Formats: sequence, C-alpha cells, structure tokens
Amino acid sequence: MVVLAASICTKGGKPVLSRQFRDMTRTRIESLLASFPKLIPANTQHTSVETADVRYVYQPLEDLYILLITNKASNILQDIDTLHLFARTVSDMCRSADEREILKNSFELLGAFDEIVSLGYRENVNLSQVRSILEMESHEEKIQEIIARNKEAEAKEELKRRAKQLEMQRREQQRRAATGGGGASNYLSGIGGGASGYSPVPRYDAPDASATNNAASTRQTSSLSSSNTTTRAPAFKSGGLKLGAKKGKQNTDLLEALGSELASVPSYESSAPATPAVEAAPVSRAPAAQTYSERGSVPEVEQESVHIVVKEQLSLSILRDGGVQAMELKGDMNLLITDPDHTHLRLTLTPPSDFGGNALQFKQHPNVAKFTPNQPRIVALKDSSRAFPVGQSLAVLKWRYAGTDESNVPLSINCWPTPSNDGTCEVSIEYELENESVTLYDVIISIPLPDGSYPTVSSHTGDWALDPALHSLAWKVPVVSSDDETRSGSLIFSVNGVDVGAFFPVDVSFVGQGSLAGVGVQKVETVDGAAGPAFSIDALVTADEYSVV
Repeated sequence: MVVLAASICTKGGKPVLSRQFRDMTRTRIESLLASFPKLIPANTQHTSVETADVRYVYQPLEDLYILLITNKASNILQDIDTLHLFARTVSDMCRSADEREILKNSFELLGAFDEIVSLGYRENVNLSQVRSILEMESHEEKIQEIIARNKEAEAKEELKRRAKQLEMQRREQQRRAATGGGGASNYLSGIGGGASGYSPVPRYDAPDASATNNAASTRQTSSLSSSNTTTRAPAFKSGGLKLGAKKGKQNTDLLEALGSELASVPSYESSAPATPAVEAAPVSRAPAAQTYSERGSVPEVEQESVHIVVKEQLSLSILRDGGVQAMELKGDMNLLITDPDHTHLRLTLTPPSDFGGNALQFKQHPNVAKFTPNQPRIVALKDSSRAFPVGQSLAVLKWRYAGTDESNVPLSINCWPTPSNDGTCEVSIEYELENESVTLYDVIISIPLPDGSYPTVSSHTGDWALDPALHSLAWKVPVVSSDDETRSGSLIFSVNGVDVGAFFPVDVSFVGQGSLAGVGVQKVETVDGAAGPAFSIDALVTADEYSVV
C-alpha cells in the first residue's frame, strides 16, 4: 500500500490538518481535498471513493472528515485499518474533534502521523506504542528532578529557619540594649558578625559590673586587684573570641547549604559590613566534580562549532559457564551547533558494523527523516528548508539492542575457581577486549570472597585492593584497548574455602570511549552536498550493570 497523504478537513473540503508522505504540492493536496466532498455518494454506507488517479478512504469525525488519500493499487483493507488507527490517535490526543482542538494539537498529531506511516508505508505499531513513543519519558530524568526538588525544599526550609533565628537574635539584642547592655553587645557584634552582622548576645552583664568595681578597688588594694583581673579578663576575652569563630562557621555552613538561593533571601543585615569569609564561600564547584566523575579518566574532547555527543548505556549478565543471560544496550546521539551559519546540515553516519545485526533498532526525532533502506544512514531534517537550533543540544537519534548473542559482548570475563585438597581454592580470572571500536578506562572487576578469608595474590595485571565493605577483591586496570599490551590480562589468587559459588557474581564497571554499536559520524556536509564545517565527536559508553553470574 502507498498512502499519499493523511488529512483532516471540514464537510466542505477545507483542509484543517494534512500530512503528505510523498512529494505533493500544496496546490495539489488542496485541490484533492476540495473535490472530496463532491465525490461522496448520498445514502451509502461505503467509506471509500475513487477517482481516475487516487482513492479516498474516509471516516466522519463529528463535524469533520479524517481521510487517507492513496493510490488505486493500495490494499483497501489495510487502508481501512490504518484509517481507524489514525482516528483513534486523534480521539486520544484531542478532547473533542473540533477544528480549534485539532489546530491546538497539530504538532503532536503530525508527529503521531509520522510514527504510523513512513514514506507512504504503514509502520507495525499500535495506539499504545505511538503514545509511548511520543511521550519519550526518561526514568533517570524523573529521578533527577525529584532529587533536585528535594534539595530545593530542604534549602528553603534551612533558609527560613536561619532567617527566623537571625530575627530572634536581633530582637534579643534590641531588648538587651534597652535594658542597658547595648555597649557590650555592640562590641561583640563587631567581633563575631557574619552575613547578618548579628551574633548571640553574651551573658556577661554581671561580670562587666563586677569588673568595674574591681577596677575601682585596684587603686586601694594591690593584691585584690591582681586577683580579680587575672580571673575576670581572660574569661571575657575567651568567650568573645569563641563566640565570633562559632558564628563565622554557622554562616559558612549556611551558604554552603543554600548555594545560589542566597540571592533571594530576605535581608536582615545591619549596618555592620559582612566578613570576607562569607564572600569566599564556595557555591559553584559541584557540577565540575560531577562531570569529572561521569567521564572518569576518559580524555576530554575539544568542541568544534558542530559537536556530536554519543552516549551508550550497557546492561549485561553473562553466565559463568558461557553464554549471555541478558544484554541490553541503549544509545542516543545529541547534536549541538554553536555557529548560526552552520545550521542547514546533514550527518552521514559510519557504515553499519556487525553489532546487533537486525536486532539493532533506531528511532529518529519526529522532525528528522528516517533512514532509507539499502542507502547510507543520513541524519537530516525532513524539511530541508528548516534549520537545526543554535546553542541547544538536540537528541536526533536513539538506538537500542536487546538479545543474547555472545558475539556482541564487549569484554569477556573468565573466572575459574579450582578447589584443592587442603581446604583452599585457587582462582584464575582473566579478561579480553572483544569489541575493538572502544577503549575502556577505569576498569574495576570485583570478585566476592568467602566469609572470614583473605586472598594471597600470586600474579596480576594492573592493581588490586580489598574492599572491606563488600568483602571482595577489586581488580583495577587503568586502560583496556585494542593494543596487544592492554587487550587482555589475568589475575591469580588463592584463598581459604572450597565453595566455587562464593566467587560469584563477578561485577564489572568501566567508562569507555567509543560506540559499542559502531554508531559514529563519517562526514558533515550542507543540505546541498557541499563540504560542511569541522566537527567534533564525544562518544562515551558506561556499564550500568555488568556481571558474571
């Protein structure tokens, strides 16, 4: 079947929404829709009508018509089934089938139409799959949003608590100043003032008065004045310095907890200037540390005006006796253009690799054209007159693989425990890189140990260390690449115990540079085929779960 267009029009033939799947001019589609109501026979139950060139398959939609325009060689039964799916999709996405509601949701409807029919041919999807594709929900994104909201709520609560505390201190200071203790409290406020300029009011009113009396008695009795001065003055000095240090620490903790939200805090500052320690509080270093931890030791990539980011996440469970229990690879490609002069581009991907075979599935952004069968894979906008956004990272392509083909395993792990007659067990474990398109960094292979036993390592590649929290041996290899020196390695140790099951599961973690699925960009050129600008690629692969069970 070949669907030329899917349209929604009024009873009089006025087009409301139309999606053409083959090259058709606007004049042509408007002419076909205008002539459609005149062709509908009266008092008939048929839902299709033909002309000399095309066939209309239609269905009433309240005051509108939803119809497919196909060629006359198309399968009428498949066309009717496709039309019903279009109608259910419109009813699901619009609260009512009127012209205003259709126009309001036109962008979402066009995206749904593209998921149902591609290049004139029906896709093997149902309503729930179309809804799931359009939502494109991310579980990780939801978790990060929840964490961010929780942090924001905690910071606001801390802000309110500190503001209330500062207000109470201000009132207490005013009350003590009114009762005659203003001099001492103002003096201490200048010593220990933080961001607000206030500090807890010291309770030294009585000692101050006695100190005055002792100073007066100094002129009369030398021994008594010496005794009083020695006991009173250091106590007052020590209390004042300790009070100022504590207040400065409180202000620093407050700034660290609230971060950038300090700018929106209601001010309770007095005329006393803030201390320099407040201005130097670190509030913006966490993102840099987080970026480093995600990349590990993977080298940074210098960004060009056209920057492509490829990220893949691998979940893999390997059987200890050989074979794959479960394997899933998810990847996405993001395009970032920073030069407004280079927005009309198309990306030619590298030729397909042997990874995944037919099980490797691709999904394009609704505005990106789908791949043409038996042709080079090209990422470009469906409408060549449109341009990619500037300064915005756009997810243009996603892919997924799920299967049990052992040839797709990137890093093979062979763990071989051998019990002996003396109650010990010798464990030989080795790794080998199977996918040469990636380079693995910060590889850690964690082998569980029997309870109450500690290993004796006889030979090893890389470094090893004991993890007391998990009671396991952590085998650390900095780099695993296609180079013969780092492609494979082994570790041998002996430990008390004869239960070979105690050494499983073996967990593996790493950060890789490259694409396991072999997805890359071969060249970037303009939509008219001219040479494009310089581009950069940052390809990362991480292991969400990698274990030998």
